[in-house]
Amino acid sequence: MARAWQRMLSGRRLDLLDPTPVDIEIEDIAHGLAFVARWNGQTHGDYPYSVAEHSLLVEALFSRMYPKAPIKWRLAALLHDAPEYVIGDMISPVKAAVGPGYEALDERLMAAIHIRFGLPAAIPKTVKAQIKRADKVSAYMEAVQIAGFSESEASKFFGKPKPELIDGLEISLRAPVKVRADFTKRHNALLGHLS
Repeated sequence: MARAWQRMLSGRRLDLLDPTPVDIEIEDIAHGLAFVARWNGQTHGDYPYSVAEHSLLVEALFSRMYPKAPIKWRLAALLHDAPEYVIGDMISPVKAAVGPGYEALDERLMAAIHIRFGLPAAIPKTVKAQIKRADKVSAYMEAVQIAGFSESEASKFFGKPKPELIDGLEISLRAPVKVRADFTKRHNALLGHLS
């Protein structure tokens, strides 16, 4: 039988087919996401735009869009792509081609991650939809600011957000070590407010 676990830098062995919360560490997630490039690396700049950077943006947008949302859902927004620290970031057309197996793997990992950090294994559909809306706004911003899309093209695919929603939010590409540190810091701050 083929090996189905991934050794993490923390020393944990994460079973991808049957992940358990005890094998999940935020440092592993932050490190992995800081090195996973969104847009398959097809972005302008000296550094790839990482999933960790994207996750920070989504959480900031979610907080702007839903300022009264409980801290736990802000944490869920930050962690919305966390499984990608071990399975990578696949663009939507590839996910569709891979089929339901990818989605099942993603859901198992997400449930273990949520439980590890005090969230319900499955978050409510309404909250998931709110995070998805913030994710679409981030996709629009990324498309226009760093992925070479025109505003009209990005609007067609992702919808055009209200200007006040994205005012003052600029995407800057940074070294993975800085993004990793900021992701971990934000996670710990949110988690600290849950206690």
